[in-house]
Amino acid sequence: MDKTININLGGTLFQIDEDAFRILRDYLQAINSRFANVQGGHETIEDIESRIAEIFQSQKDIAGVITRANIDSMISVIGKPEDFDHGEPETAVPVYSSQKKRMYRNSEDKIIGGVCSGIAAYLDTDPVLFRILFVLSAVFFGVGFLIYIALWIALPEARTDSQKRAMYGNSYHTTIAKDRPYLISQTTGTAQYNTEYNNSSRLGNAINEVFRAIGRVCYIILRIFLIIIGVILVLTGFLFILSFLMIFVFKYPGAFSIDSSGMNLIYFPDFLNYIVNPSAVPWIIILASIALILPMIALIYWGVKMILWFRARDGVISLVGLVVWVMTIAALTIICFNEGISFAQTASTSVEKVLPRSQDTLYIMSDQKIAALKYHEEINLPHEEYSVFINDEKKELYIRPSLSVSLSDDKTTRLEVNKRSTGRTESEALKKTEGLIYNYRVNGDTIHFDEYFTSPSGRKWSADNVRINLYVPARTILKFEKEPRLLLHNSFRNGDDDYLESTWESSSGIWSMTEDGLQSTTEKSFRRK
Repeated sequence: MDKTININLGGTLFQIDEDAFRILRDYLQAINSRFANVQGGHETIEDIESRIAEIFQSQKDIAGVITRANIDSMISVIGKPEDFDHGEPETAVPVYSSQKKRMYRNSEDKIIGGVCSGIAAYLDTDPVLFRILFVLSAVFFGVGFLIYIALWIALPEARTDSQKRAMYGNSYHTTIAKDRPYLISQTTGTAQYNTEYNNSSRLGNAINEVFRAIGRVCYIILRIFLIIIGVILVLTGFLFILSFLMIFVFKYPGAFSIDSSGMNLIYFPDFLNYIVNPSAVPWIIILASIALILPMIALIYWGVKMILWFRARDGVISLVGLVVWVMTIAALTIICFNEGISFAQTASTSVEKVLPRSQDTLYIMSDQKIAALKYHEEINLPHEEYSVFINDEKKELYIRPSLSVSLSDDKTTRLEVNKRSTGRTESEALKKTEGLIYNYRVNGDTIHFDEYFTSPSGRKWSADNVRINLYVPARTILKFEKEPRLLLHNSFRNGDDDYLESTWESSSGIWSMTEDGLQSTTEKSFRRK
């Protein structure tokens, strides 16, 4: 078996047999001797080595070892050392005969993003033409700006030597010549625009300088705008995470609700135990935390990048974060959907009672009061007047019912109690309504209402609700205690469909039923009647 040798060529490791190695060594020595004393010769030698490495990568045999046949094939493509003619300063130094061109953004001749310069390099023309075209289309048609941004995002930047070679094509490695608009300087090795190009004029160069000045101003404005956006993103993400930790970890909602009228905050996981299966609560909390905090961390990171304007190889991390977030949302959706099925169907039951009429005045009073309850936490929905009181020791929920007073259409006084619940099926929901516990009693001309209802101990909350409908004839006087009036806030409306919440709170509690609905009556006028 022939001896193999490991070599590093153009930054790539290869295995080559001993006979092929000797031929390649002599070939490279001849190349070095030919360009060692030529201005820019070092860059030319490096480019030749990179080209040889590319050829070897495409011509490896099955065993992966470079053979003499590979060397001969490479020389037929590149050429023999004596075929290279570095010539005078104004002639090109050919490296290889053909190169497939690709479009990139040219960062070494850019005004804003290097889009126009990249297109011009691809088409082998002057970038000033495309810069004028984009400006005119942006001013007169408004689409030039959008097209430029789209190309800025879509086109990669030419950073490596191979990318620059693909962008410039055969004009990549040339000395300063009058027939090439884009050249690689033999002294610096960097791409630059050839000011000696015949098709370019002083006017074009002046326009390019104007565009460069405008580009610098636009760049400064863009940086200021990005810094402002970055600061907003960082503050938004930081404040959201801080608020999340304060409320859901440290259970300190008071800092966010000082002097907040009618506002009530609760540690949500405490109530979650009464809504879903207790075994699912930890998973919901963990998944919801990840789903909320992960985007905020991304906002902070993007904001810092906008402020400091740095580049990082964060594509893999961003992709992993996105996958984790999507999987978290999917898992949370599945769990919530499974738990939400228990609220799929709604059912209600009603019980009606006709009250005896002995007088034209009804007194509405409280029986079991909320103030006498021992509860640890409270949830209020102000717009719905729906309040839930939680007793963690007994694992019981107490809920405030609603009261509606309407004109009776048959001259009788009737009391209707409507109970509603939800369940996976309608029969399950109906069974839950029958389990709701609410009490009231009638004593002559006085009706005593409980200020709350409850469900059997240990049963989950099922959007339970109790609505009391009281129908009274016209010219009936109703006198309310203060506490029962709280039940009327959201359920009673006047003839114009306006809520009477403020009127109930400020009135004396004496009302008269008319053909148009309830009307407030003062104590003085009530006594005259």
